Amino acid sequence: MINVFVLQNGRLNQINIDSRADLERATPVWVDLTDPNDDERDWVKSIYGVTLPGEDDVKDIEASARYYEGENGDLHLRTDFLLEEDDGPSRVVTVAFILARDILFSVHPEDLPIFRLVRMRARSRPGSIADYKDVLLDLYATDAEYSADALEGVYQSLDEVSRSVLQEELSDQDAAVALNAIAHEEDLNGRIRRNMMDTRRAVSFLMRGRLLNAEQFEEARQIMRDIESLDGHTAFLFDKINFLMDATVGFININQNKIIKIFSVASVAFLPPTLIASIYGMNFKVLPELDWTFGYPLAIVMMIASAVTPFWYFRRRGWLK
Repeated sequence: MINVFVLQNGRLNQINIDSRADLERATPVWVDLTDPNDDERDWVKSIYGVTLPGEDDVKDIEASARYYEGENGDLHLRTDFLLEEDDGPSRVVTVAFILARDILFSVHPEDLPIFRLVRMRARSRPGSIADYKDVLLDLYATDAEYSADALEGVYQSLDEVSRSVLQEELSDQDAAVALNAIAHEEDLNGRIRRNMMDTRRAVSFLMRGRLLNAEQFEEARQIMRDIESLDGHTAFLFDKINFLMDATVGFININQNKIIKIFSVASVAFLPPTLIASIYGMNFKVLPELDWTFGYPLAIVMMIASAVTPFWYFRRRGWLK
């Protein structure tokens, strides 16, 4: 799918592209391609002289070569954008940007909420976009805001986990649910940190390349400050995640120790009766039960008393609570 946006009074307006003729008549500032087909790729190449990278080319590029200048002077950037999904784990989608002929070309395999948000804001804020570089900076700024919103979601999820973990009694089933939630939030927090690192590198590349005017340069510096502030939040969340993980594992160990304590107390308590039973089961002539009628009843009474006495002692010491 191809989405073409033109500037009208400082606003991004989308125009419908149904054929190659529609694309030839347009004077776009942003050409956004979501999983483009072969025809759409051929239109862009023949009209603008820009060769769009394939999905494999976008993913397989070296991390050190994510920003480079093409042979024809086109500027190529590869940037990761965070994508949260309600029915699955979060993931990162790599987007290829090409800056050529005063047009921003973006290629990605699926539509992203950040791109939808930029399109919506640009229509409602006249004068916020002046050229294709403003569109790119707006995408990076929105990416930082999206990551900040995702961090707020991590905060809320961890607060719920904290209430469940720090309750009066934590069962093994509750601990398993808590561990699953903690692992999910740790994965999301790590992806947010990686996403912010990649956005910082992209904005830094634009600043070092002297591609921005004074106003755009200041906006890029503000984006960098926002990203720096998010780094502190992700570090705090990692500490909170580690604390909750240790607390949950500690409660699991406590529950297991309770079970082991029961077996330990039982083994100690039943050791004296076992000893008495083994002695009186030897059937030696010198044993009193051979000549005494109350020998076996006395042995049974001694076994019961020797079993009850350790339980009474353990209870007095508070070891059975």
